[in-house]
Amino acid sequence: MATKILTDSAADLPQDILDAYEIDVASLHVYCDNQEYLDGKTIQPLQMMQEMRQGKVFKTSQVDPASFLEYFEQYAKQGDSCIYIGFSSGLSATYQSALLAKAEIQKLYPDFKLHTVDTKCASLGQGLVVYKAAQLLKAGKSFSEIVERAEFYAQHMEHIFTVDNLEYLYRGGRISRTSALVGSILSIKPVLQVEDGKLAPLEKVRGKNKVMRRMVEIMGERGVNLAEQTIGISHGDDLTSAHKLREMIREAYGCRDFIINTIGCAIGAHAGPGTLALFFLNTKTK
Repeated sequence: MATKILTDSAADLPQDILDAYEIDVASLHVYCDNQEYLDGKTIQPLQMMQEMRQGKVFKTSQVDPASFLEYFEQYAKQGDSCIYIGFSSGLSATYQSALLAKAEIQKLYPDFKLHTVDTKCASLGQGLVVYKAAQLLKAGKSFSEIVERAEFYAQHMEHIFTVDNLEYLYRGGRISRTSALVGSILSIKPVLQVEDGKLAPLEKVRGKNKVMRRMVEIMGERGVNLAEQTIGISHGDDLTSAHKLREMIREAYGCRDFIINTIGCAIGAHAGPGTLALFFLNTKTK
């Protein structure tokens, strides 16, 4: 019997962290040309980004309740306790699927201890919540303390990001065709955020260098004790820009601890190649 940290593939954590902390991941579904893939298992982000650049269109769907039921049952049979830290309910029905499966699994295994956390986060915003929970588990903290801290982190996680090509946001229904065309012609880069679990526009900036500087400025306006935090940076197959953003943050705020990873297929299918995202806390940690 043990406590397990579970999440889904929208968390975008690097494989070495998943392995080191034995974090189990349920894969969202990705579709292209009538072919179904499992995010991070039967299709990898860099492969998808390359195909998107060639004009292919990818769509996603949530982890279904039946998959979650099977996912949870393996731990229920073992007598383990689980904390599932999930993708924002404002961006996907994945968390709702987890709740449906939770209700069913607890009918079958009444003693199974399962807590679910709707992070209202995405990508490494969600990933940082999962990472903190895994660190606390490894440090021997109690089930209830891990849940409390995970929920605290989720409530205070900032998401600041930009996209390289507005066409992908148009395809996802986030902006109009006119906005996408005008933005591309004028090299306008949107600065976006996740607000109450949903995607929300913040500002428009002209040019990639300027948008990166603005992201760093917003970080300073919103963040607290930044030098003491683990900062998340995810990117749509643009490691050069991710490293440049890291150096700008180091110079501005003295941050030392970073997690940098490619955006997974679940997020990347909507944001597209060249996306650059930044994650940090807006308050002191407990």
